Amino acid sequence: MKKLILVLGVVVAALSFASAQEFKLAKTSGRLEIYIGRVTVEGTTGNEIIFKSNDTRDREEDDRAKGLRAVNGSGLEDNTGLGVNVNDKGNIIEVRQLKKMNSPRIKILVPKGITIYYDHESQYGGEVKFRNLENEIEVSANYNSVELENVTGPATVKSVYGHIEADFSTNIKSPISIVSVYGYVDVTLPLATKADIKMSTSYGEIYAAQEYKIDYEKQNDALVRYDNKVSGKINGGGIKIDLSSNYGKVYLRKK
Repeated sequence: MKKLILVLGVVVAALSFASAQEFKLAKTSGRLEIYIGRVTVEGTTGNEIIFKSNDTRDREEDDRAKGLRAVNGSGLEDNTGLGVNVNDKGNIIEVRQLKKMNSPRIKILVPKGITIYYDHESQYGGEVKFRNLENEIEVSANYNSVELENVTGPATVKSVYGHIEADFSTNIKSPISIVSVYGYVDVTLPLATKADIKMSTSYGEIYAAQEYKIDYEKQNDALVRYDNKVSGKINGGGIKIDLSSNYGKVYLRKK
């Protein structure tokens, strides 16, 4: 009997912990604005935005903080139990971290009817991932590297000091703009993609899979003397794709 009570106690404690590591918001439309240094955003078929802890690091418990809540200079509080603040403004949902350094790693599951906007300017950035999404995505980051996997777009992604890797699904939606200032841009497209494509770099190189038969547009020699720019059509043209890296390389791969 004592063993049974002990097991039940462990199960209840585990369920309580799991509950504390998840926060839900009933939404199927609107704009999700994310201001977190480390985050993974994934698509879901449900009707809720679900926030989960994605942190595998061991954190030391602060005994002195028990019974208190975390606050910061902007007046935000941890109202999720995950180290972030979620503010539901109706059509706009804002997600902000409370710390500049040592920010939590968060996973967010998002229904496909919600537009995703990501913005992070702190030097304490990390890797940001977007997976299995049919949502419109807009990213503006300074020190984050960005990874897009099995996404459709439309997607406008810019990172200043981070690289960008993108793997698009077959149902790509225009426009697609991928820009890194100091990092490389590495993009994978289905071979049958019909696109008007532009690729450019000021101080790097451009590489494309041999299987792509690009119908190149002739460039003015005076304009490309220093910059490396490629414009053309793939499979007769179609969606607008712009890939650019000022100081890095640009890679175009076939899926």
